[in-house]
Amino acid sequence: MSAENSREPMNSREPEKSREPVKSIVTPVRVEYVYTPGIASEKFLRGIRRGRILGQACDACGRVYVPPRGACPRCAVPTSKEVELAHKGTIVTFCVVRVPSENIQVSLPYCAANILLDGADITFTGLIQECRFDEVRIGMRVEAVWKPESEWDYNLGNIAHFRPIAEADVPF
Repeated sequence: MSAENSREPMNSREPEKSREPVKSIVTPVRVEYVYTPGIASEKFLRGIRRGRILGQACDACGRVYVPPRGACPRCAVPTSKEVELAHKGTIVTFCVVRVPSENIQVSLPYCAANILLDGADITFTGLIQECRFDEVRIGMRVEAVWKPESEWDYNLGNIAHFRPIAEADVPF
């Protein structure tokens, strides 16, 4: 066995105290996804491509889900009724992100929020921009800012971000 291929055995006689602690490791990982949307997701993505936010209402309880899932998670029945949602909503929770990640292409720091779109019963995640972070608050009313139509594709990236609007906060 060459010196390059030899490894120190786990039961080395060197005392544990004298070894440097492992503080981090680098593990190169690549995961490639091919997403095949179901009927509900396909309708949603086709709507986004046309500048529309589409949800679906439960046939039993009437709750509106966006993006639609095809079935109500509470009632376990289909969500066949298509609902077009407003491009406005209310911030229900948010965070300011200051930790870098090589896969996030937004300049740090940035604000991400869960937004309850008008007419929906589940939150939608989006970036909050065009205001200072200390102005963002739960209950703040926001609207979607879309990229130019020439850049639209079948993905949520068509919505560049959400910005505050001049409407009264919703009490929480």
